[in-house]
Formats: sequence, structure tokens, C-alpha cells
Amino acid sequence: MDRHCIRNFCIIAHIDHGKSTLADRLLEKTHTVEARKMKEQYLDKLDLERERGITIKMAPVRMQYEVNDMAYTLNLIDTPGHSDFGYEVSRALAAVEGAVLLVDGKQGIQAQTLANLRAARDAGLTVIGAINKIDLFPDTTLLDSLREEVAVLLDTTPQAIYLVSGKTGAGVDDILHGIIEHIPSPSDSNQTRALIFDSFYDSHKGVVAYVRMFGGTLERGARAMFITTGGHFTIKELGYFAPELTPLNTLMNGDIGYIATGIKNPEHVRIGDTVTVVSRTESVPTSLPGYREPKPVVFVSFYPEQGDAYESLGQGLQRLRLNDAALVIEQDRNTVLGRGFKVGFLGKLHYEIIAERLQQEFNIDTIQTFPSVRYRIKTPRGWIEIIRPEELPENSVEIWEPMVRVEVLLPPRYLNAFLSTTHRFRMIELTTNTVGSAVEVSARMPLIELISDFDDTLKSLSEGFGSFSYEFDDYARADVVKVDIAISGDVIPGISRFLVRDVFEREGRVMVERLKALLPRQQYAQPIQAKVQGRIIARETIPAMRKNVTGHLYGGDRTRKMKLWQKQKRGKKKLQRLGKAHIDPKVFKELLKK
Repeated sequence: MDRHCIRNFCIIAHIDHGKSTLADRLLEKTHTVEARKMKEQYLDKLDLERERGITIKMAPVRMQYEVNDMAYTLNLIDTPGHSDFGYEVSRALAAVEGAVLLVDGKQGIQAQTLANLRAARDAGLTVIGAINKIDLFPDTTLLDSLREEVAVLLDTTPQAIYLVSGKTGAGVDDILHGIIEHIPSPSDSNQTRALIFDSFYDSHKGVVAYVRMFGGTLERGARAMFITTGGHFTIKELGYFAPELTPLNTLMNGDIGYIATGIKNPEHVRIGDTVTVVSRTESVPTSLPGYREPKPVVFVSFYPEQGDAYESLGQGLQRLRLNDAALVIEQDRNTVLGRGFKVGFLGKLHYEIIAERLQQEFNIDTIQTFPSVRYRIKTPRGWIEIIRPEELPENSVEIWEPMVRVEVLLPPRYLNAFLSTTHRFRMIELTTNTVGSAVEVSARMPLIELISDFDDTLKSLSEGFGSFSYEFDDYARADVVKVDIAISGDVIPGISRFLVRDVFEREGRVMVERLKALLPRQQYAQPIQAKVQGRIIARETIPAMRKNVTGHLYGGDRTRKMKLWQKQKRGKKKLQRLGKAHIDPKVFKELLKK
């Protein structure tokens, strides 16, 4: 295949701006998928993607398109739009030469539009602008102002911004011509190198790696190696995405395809590694730049509801990690819930998606702890990092929490309503700027506030028009305290929390009240206390169960009854001293619900 007839590109946009729908029309126009097999969100293979109507995993596909009797190969990678999946987008950007920046004609430029554009420019890609959903506008002149805004972003003319409809297919041929005309073909190279940008596990083929060829050729049956890790393997099968796996004998420079490695251990294949052929005469080439290691910012511990499902939970998480390199998994243990795994995520939505995939794809029901972040603790001996509040040492001097730089984009009419919530989310260093017809608010805020209910609050006060993107900034000293919950004097691990000093008393009261409602009564009274640095800030008591020990007595002296009551009272006190605080896993799960 002539590399000059290859175009590698991806579609980038804010969430719900129509990337997958436009990809459907591209598949139709290029006759990649037969009309009888076509369905909405064709490239979204996960059931969860269809349920939520969003793209979670990047999806590559090879298309053929002819212009002026010249056949072109178009390799498309459809990408997610939510900021939590920015690592997916970054890997797609490293595998292509160009990108289509798609903007919803109704929603306009939004926060992730700007974030994805910056990422594409940093990757050195050629970016083409397009406005989607023009079928909603009876007169396209109504889009002129938005067209000018997108043109200013891309430093081009309004006429260079394509008008398309992913629903009707209008303008799709124009954008295909634009991709061929403006996006450069792959550069030439004689060194055989292929970048692994994704992977999945197949029980027959082993680990299947998604690769982009950056020179040379790879052939079926050839002996290959990973340059970074040094592992060797024989290529069992290779091919391209049509979008189903379609075998070939050879992958050449510029191709995007897959390699079946036959490797059964997922840990031996690393996303971002470089594949080359094993040669006795040629030296091993240098590896491709790869990707920066993702840094998880949200941590949640997962425990199986059924204790014997621990191994299945571990296997499920490892399988998910194979095609989600951002997951960080460590073994964990809780005195109430038993063995489990501490998992690091790139954001709140990322965590929610993995939890749902565990249940849907592996049929594993789990109990999850409160989402937490990584805190830095200053002690007399130096700095340490912790995730769980119960790990806080008694000699701690200062607590520092992670901060993010957030950019909020919303119509001007909602600006005052949004600014009224900034104190609640502890936002600082606020600045405003005009982006087209919208207002951009930049600020710093604690990450823990962002993953609470910031997204829901923004959507509510802006009637769905507000959007945001964020990136990790730095650490800052936090005015927080650790709140412990004790039952019958025993502190319960796993439900301690860091809370802001302004609200810890109110939140402590809520927690003890919820526990009182959830815990079953015992033969003895159970005091429930919320404690901060040894001081009790809230208390509730679950009364003891009552048993009528004098019911069998009729008449007679009252002193006999009093003796039985005193004996019962002494027995309850003894039970209270000997009894250990215990929370059933089902109660624990209810307590952790928002």
C-alpha cells in the first residue's frame, strides 16, 4: 500500500457533541459496513456505552474512499469526550497525523472542546474544524457566528469550517474530501517500529495489541519483541479493523491494525511500548516516545460481596486494566469487609464506569468505600502520603490536599448563579474570560470537592449548558479534620473521613444518625459516636432489646422482680464490655451510599 494514500485521523469533541453519530455516517459513506448491519453508535461495542450514550473506549476502523479515481485508506479512531478519559484521547492522538474537531451547533464551544484542541496541537496534529447537527437549523446562516468562533480558535477562515449532520449525512462527503486534502500522509521510515496504543484479551489469541506502524513491516509468524520490556513473542495473527478484526499477512508503514501476541499474562504487554522484529543482523531500534504514565487521582477500595469471589474480582480488574491502562490496582484488606483491591482512577466517572463494567461483564457484585484522594502529611520526621483517613499518624503537623485547575464554560446569564457556589466548593483564584458567546471561568479548587457533586451542581444551575474540564495542579494546605466513627467505644475502620472544618460537626451528626437507623439492636445498648481528635462531636444510642424477665411471676413481693431486673441489668453491662462492634457488609454498603 502506498503510504501517500493513507490518512490517519481521529474525531475529538466535547461529550455528546455527536462524534459517534458522525463516525456512523463515515462508515456508511465509505461502504465499510453494509446497510443491513448498520446500527447507531456502531463503533461503541460496550453495552454500557449504548446505555449511557457516551463513548468510553477509543475505537479504530479502516475505511476506503475514492477521489478522482484515486483510492485512499482512511484510518479513523473515534475517541471519548469526557475529561476523565483524556488519557484515552492522548493515546489516540499519538497514533494519527490529524484530527477533526467537532462542535455541536446547538451547544457551541465547550470546555472539553478547548482541552482536546490544546492536546491535539501539543501532539503536532493538523486540525480540521466542523460544526455538527446542522439539520437542527433550517437556515445555515444562523450558524455563521459559531462558524466564526471556531475559525478564530483554529486560526483559519470561516469557510474552512465544515458544516455537517451526523444524523442525515449532509456534508459528510465534504469532510472526507477535506481529510484527504489537508491531513498529511504518514512520514517514511525504514526502521520497523509499531506503537501499542491499546489492547484487549482473547482466550484463544492471548493479548491482542492495537498498533500504529511507524516504519518497516510486520508479518504473520515473524519473531517480534517489545523494545522497552525486552520480551519476545511470535506474531500469531495480525490485521486491521473493519471494524471487526480482519486478518492480513503484513502490516506496513502508516497502517493502524492489531497483533495477536499469544501472550496469556496481561502484565507482559505494556501500552505505550514499541514492537519491532527480532533480527540477528540489525541492532534494536530506539523505542517510540510512548505515553506519560497516567496518575490516578481518585481512589476507591473494592470488596466482593461474597467472600469467595475475591479471585474473580482480581481477575476481572486485571482484564479491565488490559484495555484501560489508567487503572492502578493494589491488594487491600479491611477488618469488616475482608480482602479486596484498592483501585486508582482518573476521575469520578472513570470510577463509576469501572464499577458498572465489573458487574455487567464479570457478574461481580462489590462493596466500594468512599472515593478518596492522595493526601500529603507533614510529620516531625518528614513528609508521607496517605489515601485513607485512618492512615493519618497521631503526630501529624499539617495536611495537604491535591488541587486542580478547573475551566468552566457557560452562557453569561448563568454566571452569577455559578459564582454563588464557589465558596461551597472552596474555589480560589477565580478569573473570567470571554470565549465566543460564552464565559470561561478559571479557578483552583480541591480535587475532593470536584469529585463530590460539582458536576451535578453545575448542570443544575446552568440548565445543562455549563461544562468543565480540569487538570491536576499542585498540593495546598488543607483546613480539614479526621472524623472517626466509634461503636461501643471501638473505632470502625473504613468509614473515617476527612471533612472541612466548617462542616465536620454537621456531617458527623448525619453519619451517626444514619448508623443508628441501619444497625440492628442488640441485647445491650450501643453508643455511636463521631470523634475528632478524641473529642465527641455527635452521639446517638441504639437502645438495648427488652425482654420481660418477670412475665412468669404473678403477684407476690416486688423485691423478687427487682432482683431479676438487677440481674438482667448486670448481664447487659457484661455483654456490652465483652461485645465487639461489628458492621454487617450490607449495612456498610448502605452507609457508603450517597
